[in-house]
Amino acid sequence: MDNPQVFNRRQFLGWSAAVGAGAFLAACGGTSGTTGTTIGKADESYQVVKRFPPTGMVPGRVRLPISLGDDSGILGGDRTGSLPPTLTASVTNSDTGATIAGYVAADMHGAEMSIPYWPFLVDIGTAGTYSMRVNEAPSAEFSFQVFERTDVVMPLVGDPLPPFDTPTIADPRGVDPICTRPNGPCPFHEVTLTGALASGKPVVYMIGTPAYCKTGTCAPGLDALIEVASAAGDDAVFVHADVYTDRTTSKVADAVSAYNLGFEPVLYVTDASGTLVDRLDAVFDADEIRSVLAAAGI
Repeated sequence: MDNPQVFNRRQFLGWSAAVGAGAFLAACGGTSGTTGTTIGKADESYQVVKRFPPTGMVPGRVRLPISLGDDSGILGGDRTGSLPPTLTASVTNSDTGATIAGYVAADMHGAEMSIPYWPFLVDIGTAGTYSMRVNEAPSAEFSFQVFERTDVVMPLVGDPLPPFDTPTIADPRGVDPICTRPNGPCPFHEVTLTGALASGKPVVYMIGTPAYCKTGTCAPGLDALIEVASAAGDDAVFVHADVYTDRTTSKVADAVSAYNLGFEPVLYVTDASGTLVDRLDAVFDADEIRSVLAAAGI
């Protein structure tokens, strides 16, 4: 579940919107493209690697993390020093051709991960199909879809985060192990999500399976959350739920079906009232988590 998807100019949304184990495999897997554009040096070409799921985006602030690839595959941390520290792009409405954002920039994140990424943030007012053109990879234009809120069943920013009795050390609720972090359970299994939301404090809730996504997103994301939580102290309650019921990975856990998720990892941040104020999908590092928590007053 470590490999993102590479898309060339004409490839569109290939992931299924169906919820279940198959959708989770699609969320972290994929195929490699074979075309790019030569920029800078004649022997260097970039392709866009989509690091976000095709579902769950609604009008408002839309987050579009991408990575870069070339004809050899996805460009990892060994190339960080030669990759652009900032990418720039434009966004258009694919149906009308109208320019939504003439210029938007994203700084590199995840330099310590196996694959760095650039998270673009774009304000989009209406549902529809949109196209992003990255200036550093102009032949790798890609499309994405923004849905009406009523068509998305997972928790959305502005809504109360639904309570759920996540597995804890005291009560694993049929999940074994409750945390697949390779070097031992994380410290976020002392209280259920239900209990956290009743605490009167902001809640930071991650759903992800670190054992089966060790280098790509989940394990680094959980490690980043542990790092950030240690600095946050008692200002918020942190909760983690794993994705599968056991190590066979044949059945997704109730924490997944409770939110109708079709991808992982996901990080939810609420205010003290339990209202969802931000969400990070698919890939995030400590710097992004700190920024989101700071905006939430944590």
